[in-house]
Amino acid sequence: MFQMGKSKSAVGLDIGASSIKLVKLDRSRDGYSVAAIGVRELPPEAIVSDEIRDREAVIFNIQSLIDQTDPKIRDVVVSISGHSVITDKFTIDKKTGPEAEQAILFETEQRAPFDIEDVSLDYHIIKTDDDINKMDVLLVAARKEYLQMYLELIEDCGLRPVIVDDDAFAILNAYENNYEVDPTRVTALVNIGYDVTNITYISEGLFTATRDVSAGTREIFDAVQKEFRLNPELASKAMKGEMADSIDQEMFRATVVSASDELISGIELAFSYFKSQTKIESIDWLVLCGGGALVPYLPEFVQSKLNIPLELANPLRNIDYDPELFQYLQPEKIAPLLTVATGLAMRKVR
Repeated sequence: MFQMGKSKSAVGLDIGASSIKLVKLDRSRDGYSVAAIGVRELPPEAIVSDEIRDREAVIFNIQSLIDQTDPKIRDVVVSISGHSVITDKFTIDKKTGPEAEQAILFETEQRAPFDIEDVSLDYHIIKTDDDINKMDVLLVAARKEYLQMYLELIEDCGLRPVIVDDDAFAILNAYENNYEVDPTRVTALVNIGYDVTNITYISEGLFTATRDVSAGTREIFDAVQKEFRLNPELASKAMKGEMADSIDQEMFRATVVSASDELISGIELAFSYFKSQTKIESIDWLVLCGGGALVPYLPEFVQSKLNIPLELANPLRNIDYDPELFQYLQPEKIAPLLTVATGLAMRKVR
């Protein structure tokens, strides 16, 4: 049952608005090792703000990525996020069984922006306090229509989604498996995507809250494309730092900075809301991941504006892999981009 000494694989498939990322991990009692990694770019308008506008292009690119990495892959762990998903943490009286489920359902009805009959939900009890007879509950709810559409997309690729996670928890999972979580500091895991930025907060060594900001690197991409008159392919290369010798870097930096106003404002507002809601005075540490972590000059600008120590996430930090197998990708250079996919691949699949 426990397969001691044997390896068990899981595949994390992260479908983002600008690219699809795949990480296959082998699990053994010694830890994790990378069996496959792949990244596939999507057309700029294929997915916009969680809306799949070019379904055929998304399916084609997922299937191409599977063929490129490991054609035998069928079972995948995927994640969802965005406006059709709510994540919340609340405290209720300590209960068990049907009583607990009823109390959690009641709380969900108060918090969900849509009819409770239209959602699929799951919850996890983070901790209980016997002294005051309370328990902290983590809730995840998704609109059934959105979830069904997403699952049908995966299945139409010839794949079987064995676990559906949330982006924020995949990022948390990747972080906890690669870093020592410092219970004395408040950490914000900031995942800058193309259309949405997820922020996950850790306080006292535990998940505390998560929030989405409706801004990402799309505004930067559009500004770079317009300023330097680049086609989408060259603009994408510039965003990855591959055009340093071809375009003026001072102008590129100025373009990145000026196009980041909405993103920075959104993060600042999210931080202010978090601090007011939790009565926490300050955020001590930032961990940056997602495609935004790879945009030249953006991490430095985020750190200077927020005035908080920052590091780039490395979800492969404690994972074995042979660099020779992935030379064309250079995992160490794109590691922040793989954070969600890696966290998904670390889920225990029965």
